[in-house]
Amino acid sequence: VQLQASGGGLVQAGGSLRLSCVASQRNYDVAWFRQAPGKEREFVCAIAWPRSIVNYADFVKGRFTVSRDNAKNTVFLQMNSLTPEDTAVYYCVRLRRFPDVPYPYWGQGTLVTVSS
Repeated sequence: VQLQASGGGLVQAGGSLRLSCVASQRNYDVAWFRQAPGKEREFVCAIAWPRSIVNYADFVKGRFTVSRDNAKNTVFLQMNSLTPEDTAVYYCVRLRRFPDVPYPYWGQGTLVTVSS
């Protein structure tokens, strides 16, 4: 099952963006991963269903917040204090096992570019 990520764009360092991920159903554990140019895809954060337990990679703790609106089948990623190192394509994906084992259905992702 593919989930659709959106909300990426160009932002200056120190700025913020909010990404959205729309699912066809609400009862998914969902994670955000990212892939920077020339690097491997890496785990960013995850949110479980239905109790919204969350898990974050160390490099985003205190800057990124994951949340969900179950009524809209949507998961959000609020990204604050962005740095150029956050530049990447961000993917949301359904999890096979919480917090970081996904089903292999990645979708197109959404590009986040942070300028210095």
